[in-house]
Amino acid sequence: MFLVRLIYVSTVVQPFSENDIQQILTAAQTHNTRLNVTGMLCFNTEYFLQCLEGSRESVNELYKKILKDPRHQNIYLLKYEELHQRKFANWAMGYVPKVKLTEAVNLKYSCCREFTPMEMSGESCLNMMLELAETVPTI
Repeated sequence: MFLVRLIYVSTVVQPFSENDIQQILTAAQTHNTRLNVTGMLCFNTEYFLQCLEGSRESVNELYKKILKDPRHQNIYLLKYEELHQRKFANWAMGYVPKVKLTEAVNLKYSCCREFTPMEMSGESCLNMMLELAETVPTI
């Protein structure tokens, strides 16, 4: 079975509390562990940016569910590729909260200091997430 990486961005429909995000993460970590899916989620009050890695079948099925989730809209696929190895193998779902999305990292990979993944390429989003994974403690 092929390994794939999928990166998408979406717009938040309604405000989320820390408790809401924690529930999403707990469910994702449990579900992803069963599916052998790994990845990372970045979130601010406006956008979700997520990377998923795993078997083509598991990642595609998970993405179909994400597309139907009413908590977000304007879901755009930024990158989909076959892999030789995972970059986020140690995380069922790593999380970088808004406070860890630094202006310096944002500016390095995008056109501005704000977290605007809708205006970034899939490759830039991947590189930003990889740097965040190395430099910022995740939840």
